[in-house]
Amino acid sequence: MTGTGGGVELGAQAARSRALAVLRIRSRALAVALLPAAVAVILLAGGSTGHLVGGGWDTARWAVSVLALLVLSAAAAVALVVARSRPAVTPTVAVAEESAPDLYRMVRDLADRLDVPAPSAIALTPDCDSWLEDRNHPAHGPPSAEDHDDVANPARSAHRRSAAAPVLVIGSPFLWWMRVGELRAVLAPVVAGTGPSAHPDIAAARRFIRGLDAAVAATSAVGRGPSSRAVSAGLGWVSRFLLRSCRVHAAEMERGVAAAAAERAQAVDYGLRIVAQEQVGLAYAGWDRLLTRVALPAWRMGRWPSRLDVGVVAALTELSRRDRLAEGFASRLGERPACDLLEEPGVMDESVSLLAARLFHGGPAETGPDWAPVGWDEYAEEVVDRTWRTDAARLHRVLDTLGVRRAAEDAAPGTDGPTLSRVLDHLATPPPDDPAPARASATETETETVPAPVTETETGLARDTAPGPARHAPTHPTTPDDDDDLAGTTARGAALAAGLSAQLAREEARAQVPGTPTPPLPPGTADGPTAPDTALWDDRALPLLPLQPPRTGREILTAHITAMVCCAAMDTAGAAPGLDWLDGPSLLVNGVRTADLGTHVRSLVETGDPGPLRAWLAELGVRPEKPVRLV
Repeated sequence: MTGTGGGVELGAQAARSRALAVLRIRSRALAVALLPAAVAVILLAGGSTGHLVGGGWDTARWAVSVLALLVLSAAAAVALVVARSRPAVTPTVAVAEESAPDLYRMVRDLADRLDVPAPSAIALTPDCDSWLEDRNHPAHGPPSAEDHDDVANPARSAHRRSAAAPVLVIGSPFLWWMRVGELRAVLAPVVAGTGPSAHPDIAAARRFIRGLDAAVAATSAVGRGPSSRAVSAGLGWVSRFLLRSCRVHAAEMERGVAAAAAERAQAVDYGLRIVAQEQVGLAYAGWDRLLTRVALPAWRMGRWPSRLDVGVVAALTELSRRDRLAEGFASRLGERPACDLLEEPGVMDESVSLLAARLFHGGPAETGPDWAPVGWDEYAEEVVDRTWRTDAARLHRVLDTLGVRRAAEDAAPGTDGPTLSRVLDHLATPPPDDPAPARASATETETETVPAPVTETETGLARDTAPGPARHAPTHPTTPDDDDDLAGTTARGAALAAGLSAQLAREEARAQVPGTPTPPLPPGTADGPTAPDTALWDDRALPLLPLQPPRTGREILTAHITAMVCCAAMDTAGAAPGLDWLDGPSLLVNGVRTADLGTHVRSLVETGDPGPLRAWLAELGVRPEKPVRLV
C-alpha cells in the first residue's frame, strides 16, 4: 500500500506541476497584455508630478497610452472569446439516477472505496471507451432558478456545489457485454480520475485549455464578413499561439492524472481488471463489425436498428462459437450482465442506437417513413431484401441507359423482364477485335459521374420532405483512384461500374437539399432520462464520424451484381434473405448461409467469365433467365 500511495502522490504532483506551468503561461500572457498599460501609467504619473516633462515625454505618453488601449482591447477580446466559446462536448445519452439507481449506487460505492469524489452524473455513448468529461461551462446548461436558493434549501445548495464533479461517460457496449464485476473493474481507474480533477490548479488549467480550444474553433467558423474575418483571424492566431505553448504541459498533466488514477485503482478488483481488459478488446472488435457490416446497410436504406447493444452480444456470442481464441467468453453469459443495472435497458438501448445512427451516418432526430427503427427480427425483410432489390433495380436502369437489350433475340416469350442472364451476357468478355468502343463508353459515362446542381423543381422534393439519411450521404464522384481500381476489370465492367456510380450520385443529389437544418426534436422527447444531450453539441454537421469512405467503382459493381444474384436465387430457387451477426446481409439456401458467392462474382467482374458463377447457380437450381421482382 505504501508503494501504491507513493505512486499516487508522484503522479498527482507531476500533474499539479504541469498544471502550474499552464497557469504560468496564462499569467505571462496577462502580464504581456498589461505591460503597455503599466508603462503608460508610469509616464502619466511622471508627467503629473513634474518629473517626466518635455515634448519627448509628451509624445511618449500619447504613443504608449494609445498602444496600451489597443493591447488591452485585444486582450479583452481574446479573454471574452475564450470565456464565452463553447467547449466541445461528446454526444451522449444522459442517464438519470431514477432510471439507473443500481448503476449510480455502484459508481458511488466505487468512489468511496477509492476515496475520491463521485461523478456528478452518468451518460452513455455509442463507443467502446469510458472517460470523465467536464460539463461545468455555462453554455452546457446553467443551473435552474431554484438551485440559487441556497438559504431556503441548504441541502439543494450543497448538491449543486457537488455537481461540479465531471460526468462519467460509459460506452454502451460495455453495459450489455460485460458482467457487473467486470464493469466495476473497468470503471475503477476512470472514477479514480475524479480525485486529481478536483484539485483547483488542475481544474483551472483544464478550463483554460478547453477555452483556448473552443476559441480556436469559434474563430475558424465560416460565414462572416471581411472585417469580422480579419478580427477572427487575429483572435484565432493568439489563441492558437497560446494553445501551442501549453500543448506539452497539458499532455504531461493528463499523463500524470492518468498515472495517479491508475495507481489509486490498483487496490480495487485488480485481478478481475485483467480479465475485463480482454473483454474491452473483444467488445471493440464486435462493435466495429456490427456497425460496418450490419448497421451501415440498414442506415443506407433509411432504417436504424433499434437494439444495437443487444446485437453486440449476439455478434460476440457468434464469434465465440467460430473462433477458438474466444472460447470461454460465452460462458460468462450466465452471470449478471451490467445492463441489469438499468431500470429500462431496452429504452436506453434504443436511444443509444439512434444516437449512433446520427453520429456515424447522419439523419434526423425524429422518425418518419424514410427514417424508421427496425428490429432484428425484421432486419432480413426490411433491410436485406429491400437493399438487394433496390440495387438490382438500379443495375437494370443503368443497363437500359447503356442500351443493353432486355432479352436475347432467340429468347422465349415472357423473358423480357429484368433477368440475371441479361447481366451475365452483357459482362461476358467481348471479342478482342475492337475494344475501343467499350472503353469509350466507359469514358463517356465517367464524365456524367459528377452531377450538376439540382434544384427543388428538378428533384420534385420539397425542403421538408427530403429523406433524412440521404441528406448527409456522400456522393460518389469518379476519381483517379477509381480509374486505378477499375484497371483490372473488363471494358464493359468498367463502363457499368461508372454508370452505377453516376446513378448513385444522381440519386443522392436529388435527395440532398443544401442548407437544410436537422429537424428539431419532437415535443416531449427532449425531456426524460433517455433523451440525447442534443443541447450540448452541434448536430448541424452530421455525420460527425463517418464509418467508411465512399465505395469504389469495383465495390459498387460487385455489390450490385451480388444483389441481382441473390434476387434471382430468392425468386427462382426458394432462397431467403438472412442476417449474419459478423458479416451482415447473407443469402440462406435451405437455411444454410452461402459463403462462396463473393468469389464467383469477383471472378465475373475481374475477368468477364461467367462460367464459375453459372455453375454455382446451376448447382443451387437458380434459373437466371427468369425475371425477378424489383423495387
